[in-house]
Amino acid sequence: MKNNVKIARIKASITQEQLAKKIGVTRQTIGLIEKGEYNPSLKLCIAIAKELNKTLDELFWEVDT
Repeated sequence: MKNNVKIARIKASITQEQLAKKIGVTRQTIGLIEKGEYNPSLKLCIAIAKELNKTLDELFWEVDT
């Protein structure tokens, strides 16, 4: 899964640590999501999208392999 979480987070001027605390995960989880090394649950995707004021479509998309 590809995502724009890092770009949206930087544009919102918040750190990985701040985003993680607001949605109840670790900073490491946010880092892995941003690198595409962790596929978050739908619940976590929605929490990230709400916190960054973005839609799911703006942040996440599936890549055909």
